[in-house]
Amino acid sequence: MNNVLVDRVLPTGQTIQIVQGDITAETTDAIVNAANEYLQHGAGVAGAIVRQGGPVIQQESDAWVRENGTVSHSKPAWTSGGKLAAKYVIHAVGPVWGDGDEDVKLAAAIHGSLEAADALKLSSISFPALSTGIFGFPKERAAGVIYTVIDRYFSQIGSGIKMVRLVLFDKETIEAFIKVWKAADR
Repeated sequence: MNNVLVDRVLPTGQTIQIVQGDITAETTDAIVNAANEYLQHGAGVAGAIVRQGGPVIQQESDAWVRENGTVSHSKPAWTSGGKLAAKYVIHAVGPVWGDGDEDVKLAAAIHGSLEAADALKLSSISFPALSTGIFGFPKERAAGVIYTVIDRYFSQIGSGIKMVRLVLFDKETIEAFIKVWKAADR
């Protein structure tokens, strides 16, 4: 079971939570997948999502790429959630550390995922620590970018999203995100 560690209601009314657990167990309207541009979901978060949600997620991802081409940082794809509790999986392409403009690319992926959730008229979304795994983005730096984008998005956009959950798996990532959260006095 996923455990809420900290939460805060933003001045705009949305609730943001840091959650320890498994993103595939989330019951939000959508979960965000840490995807590659070809939507080949073999390992990491992507692999876990397909294992839990079933082959339909990979099938729908393949169809997306055939119809729309590769996925960019700013324009994520989305599929059904298959057998997951979440109705949708939003496939966000985060940056690989060392490729250049990593902060901008991560910000675009988070912003694009929130836009996709609003386009789908969703009220809740769960994110992993995008790009901090095999893509190597420093965890504390990623946390700062993610929090900033979420705050700015809701202060600038009339959004129907009411709940954002940051679902973190390992102790090191949780500690990094909470440290940045507390430093910014969220």
